[in-house]
Amino acid sequence: MTKLIDLCGISKVYQMGKNEVPALSGVSLSVSEGEFLSIVGRSGSGKSTLMNIIGCLDKPTSGSYYLAGEDVSALSEKSLTHIRNREIGFIFQSFNLIGSLSAIENVELPLLYRGVDHAERRRLSEKALALVGLESRVSHRPAQMSGGQQQRVAIARAIAAQPAIILADEPTGNLDSKSGNEIMRILHSLGRAGHTIVLITHDERIARGADRTVRLRDGKLEAARTLSTPKLTPGEDFSEKNEKGDGKVCRIFQ
Repeated sequence: MTKLIDLCGISKVYQMGKNEVPALSGVSLSVSEGEFLSIVGRSGSGKSTLMNIIGCLDKPTSGSYYLAGEDVSALSEKSLTHIRNREIGFIFQSFNLIGSLSAIENVELPLLYRGVDHAERRRLSEKALALVGLESRVSHRPAQMSGGQQQRVAIARAIAAQPAIILADEPTGNLDSKSGNEIMRILHSLGRAGHTIVLITHDERIARGADRTVRLRDGKLEAARTLSTPKLTPGEDFSEKNEKGDGKVCRIFQ
């Protein structure tokens, strides 16, 4: 399979006054196109730093990061902004929706920044909202929606521009278990449809459904393993599935 993400000996050191604080040390990791990867680590493990580098939100102190074959490690901030807007769809724990905008207006924002005309923005945004089951909520503002619905809007925003990578940072962290299960079903459906997904989480139970899991500890890559995807039925709790899983997750979109 084609390598989409290729990290080679990535290290990150933060300068805190006169002290240097290492966050990542010699991390090498590849993600293939269409793969669903979970990165697991406790607070302070370096997973947020690694997410920022993968998402072109930060640069490594040393090492190389190749995205779709291009070394983006030393690009200018302007170039990185362009890559973030074109190549990466972000899903954050805190949703990051604009309260004064409707669901469809929130989804349209990345497309607006890309210069997509109004008619095409609306078409792509309506399609994305329909994919996450919110076609009847396009005019609702965030305050009029549940946390799970807001996160589904955030997913629609991430996929509307058809980015190469979906980067999900603790996407269920602010949700109750039922809403979290639904979000994971949507992410797995997107994975089955061929999207490349990188999931950042501290919860190993959430990570178990990925094609592959890597673990960070003290800024170093500790282990990698391939796991089968748990099978879910309506009402089941994703987090309670056993470690090995037992089949495929149900597709909720065709």
